[in-house]
Amino acid sequence: MKPADFVFANGPHPKGGSMTIKESAVEVSGANEDIGDAATPEASGTRSFTTSFTVDQSPGEAFAAINNVRAWWSGEIDGVTDQLGAEFTYRYEDVHFSKQQITELVSDQKVVWHVEDSFLSFVRDTTEWNETEITFEVSRKGAQTEVRFTHQGLVPTIECFNDCSNAWGFYVNESLRSLITTGKGRPNE
Repeated sequence: MKPADFVFANGPHPKGGSMTIKESAVEVSGANEDIGDAATPEASGTRSFTTSFTVDQSPGEAFAAINNVRAWWSGEIDGVTDQLGAEFTYRYEDVHFSKQQITELVSDQKVVWHVEDSFLSFVRDTTEWNETEITFEVSRKGAQTEVRFTHQGLVPTIECFNDCSNAWGFYVNESLRSLITTGKGRPNE
C-alpha cells in the first residue's frame, strides 16, 4: 500500500517535513516531534487538516464514491448525500453527531459540505465542528486522479484535532480510497 500524504492547507508541516499515514498510524517525517507535539497552537496556528491520495480510476469514479458517503463513513447517515443544497446528518453512537449541507457540487471536480451543527462528546467544546467546511477536490494528475480532502476549521488549536484528523485519515485514505479502487469501502474496520 502506498502511503498517503498529509499536508496542512496553508503549507508544509510547521516543524518541517511531511506527514504520512502508514498502516493507519500517523508519523511526521523530517521532524523529531510526533503529531501531538507538532499540533501545539504555537507551532501550527490555523492550518486546517488536509490529506490527499492518487488512484488509477477516473475523476468521475472518485466523485461518485465521495458522494456515496454511507459506503465509506461509519455510523448512521440520514438524508441525501449527493445533491446540491441537500442536508444530511451523521451520527456515531452518542460520541459524534453532525449536520452537513452540501453547498458546492461540481461534477467530477468538487464537493463541499458546510457543517451547520455538531456534537462531539469527547471534547470540552462539543460544538468544535460548527461552521466548518469539509471539501473534496478531484483532479487529474497525469494518468491518475488525485482526491484532496480538507476540513477547513479542523486546526491543531482545537481539542479534537488529533482524534478527528486521525479518524479522517482512516476514512479518507483507507475507506474512501478502497471504495474508489475496489468498489467496497471499509468504514467499520
